[in-house]
Amino acid sequence: MEKNTVLAIVLSIVVIVGFYIFQAQRYPQNVIPDGASALQTEQKAPAGTTVLETGTVSPAGQEIEAVAEQDTAPVRQIDFDSAEFPEVEELTTIETPLFIAKLTNQGGDLTSFKLKKHNQAIVNVDSVPAINESANSVDMVDMILSGTEEAHAFSLAFGAQDAKPIRSYFAKNRVSDYSVEFYRDFIAEGKKFRLTKTYNFIPDEYMFELLVSIDGGAIVPPLNFSGAQSGNIAYTIHFGPQIGPKFAELDERSEYRHFFSYINGKQKQEKVNEKQDAVVNARFSWAAIAGKYFTFFAVPDTTPYQAVFSVKPSEDGINGASRIFLLRSTLNASRTTDTYRFYLGPKTQDELAKYDNGANAWGYTEMRMEKIANASGFWGILNPLERLLKWLLNIFYMLVPNYGIAIILVTLLVKVLLFPLTKKSSEGTIRMQAMAPKIKEIQDKYKENPQKLQMEMGALYKREGYNPISGCLPMLVQLPIFLAMYNLFNNHFELRGALFISGWIPDLSSPETIWNFAPFRIPILGWSDLRLLPFVYVGSQLLYSKVTTTPDQMSNPQMKMMMYAMPLIFFFVLYNVPSGLLIYWIMSNVLTLFQQLMINKMMAPQKAAMAAAAAAEAQQKKAPHKNKKRK
Repeated sequence: MEKNTVLAIVLSIVVIVGFYIFQAQRYPQNVIPDGASALQTEQKAPAGTTVLETGTVSPAGQEIEAVAEQDTAPVRQIDFDSAEFPEVEELTTIETPLFIAKLTNQGGDLTSFKLKKHNQAIVNVDSVPAINESANSVDMVDMILSGTEEAHAFSLAFGAQDAKPIRSYFAKNRVSDYSVEFYRDFIAEGKKFRLTKTYNFIPDEYMFELLVSIDGGAIVPPLNFSGAQSGNIAYTIHFGPQIGPKFAELDERSEYRHFFSYINGKQKQEKVNEKQDAVVNARFSWAAIAGKYFTFFAVPDTTPYQAVFSVKPSEDGINGASRIFLLRSTLNASRTTDTYRFYLGPKTQDELAKYDNGANAWGYTEMRMEKIANASGFWGILNPLERLLKWLLNIFYMLVPNYGIAIILVTLLVKVLLFPLTKKSSEGTIRMQAMAPKIKEIQDKYKENPQKLQMEMGALYKREGYNPISGCLPMLVQLPIFLAMYNLFNNHFELRGALFISGWIPDLSSPETIWNFAPFRIPILGWSDLRLLPFVYVGSQLLYSKVTTTPDQMSNPQMKMMMYAMPLIFFFVLYNVPSGLLIYWIMSNVLTLFQQLMINKMMAPQKAAMAAAAAAEAQQKKAPHKNKKRK
């Protein structure tokens, strides 16, 4: 039993440490195919028509010679009034019950998308009235994360991925309270065309629509924006450099960025690193950038040529980049309107499931976007257990509106359900103690014959009706529960900013802190916070081990060392995990301790009877020897 116990403990440590390392891994990526340069738009503030630079391809297809064409006469608007295109930036604000969006006429881009029900300071504001524009909106989560320069999301560039986005000033037409369009005339290959970007927002949805229209006129032949080296790309929509909310670092624990595509009913996690982008060439239903609690979806109605995910470093002060490029193939008509829909919001099943059941303004069904909320990588096999624990957690939260107390109640319920296994394990331990003399006798008798020793030990267990694995069973059952809890506390949206004890544990999804001594960091470990819960955990684990360890185990030096070494190893492993997980683990130790004391009391008569029987059997064995001596 001792060897099995040690093996189970070591296996648990290896699995959990491996899981912790696995969460922080990044993966190698697909390589972007060799494509080349892109066409550029003029970047200075124009005084009329912006000229699109075009060029011709050399016979070898190696270089593009840029030839700028300039129309010096101011171009008037065609379908609207006669005002000239503006030369200054103008901002437009659109507010709905869910968000506040800010758009600029410089490129017709989105510069801010603040979520009114979610606070950047990680405070749970779902229970308070929605924040309005007159309130302090600085604390809202902004899904468009800017760096040293103002962010420009959904920028458009003529040409492929490396083309510079348009920064010319567009004319604006406010269609309604929730709709605005930006338009401007351009010239390509001597032909004038109009580019229009129209944003349509819905009051009660985080998903909105972007229409990209290009109109070259009825008599103009199809427009060709790209040369051979651009990969037959007409234009590219840029989103980046990063989705919100703000973060200190992408450490795969407190915050991360994962990339997904959904093709032919199958979700795929794309592999991206700083050296290689990930390219999605197949027709996809959606492409997504998922953070810990918030996510971005691109849902194109128009078939893009490809989507590209990139995390290559940016030069705008962002600590990490997470970009997506949507590349549109060459247009084959002089007039076209492409439709894209984007989701910027919380990564919750309630919000994302709307696009499965049709309860959305766009008529989407079976989009399976909620799969992002359940994405757990290798540990996806634990999703059913995680969903059960989440359901129980929410049930207790409805009874007692404090997630810390709900965690304690879930832990209590788990311990009650596992009590029969715990009791069986304790019975097995007592039986093992009673069989200790017989085991020692067999070990001494066959110590020179390991094969015979194993056979005799198996025969003994069979005669006694004892299963040596039964003592380790509760520990093996507890391990998947621990891993499911870890993922639950790391990803359950409702735990974000969930208060347990004011002034100490304000957020159950993050590690608690009693003293921050930054900028100093402990060498090697890199810790800059003193936390109390890991020390409480070590104390509870040592006390638990002391009560549950049997006298024969205490006499074993290896077992005794493991009793002290395991809590110390876990101390370092669990130091920076969410506080909710440590509360679960500490309460589990405390409850198991009380369970063990209760079981010891219940089984005291049985233990005494087994000890008496063992003593009688030993006395009976000695009796023939005494009689022999008397003769």
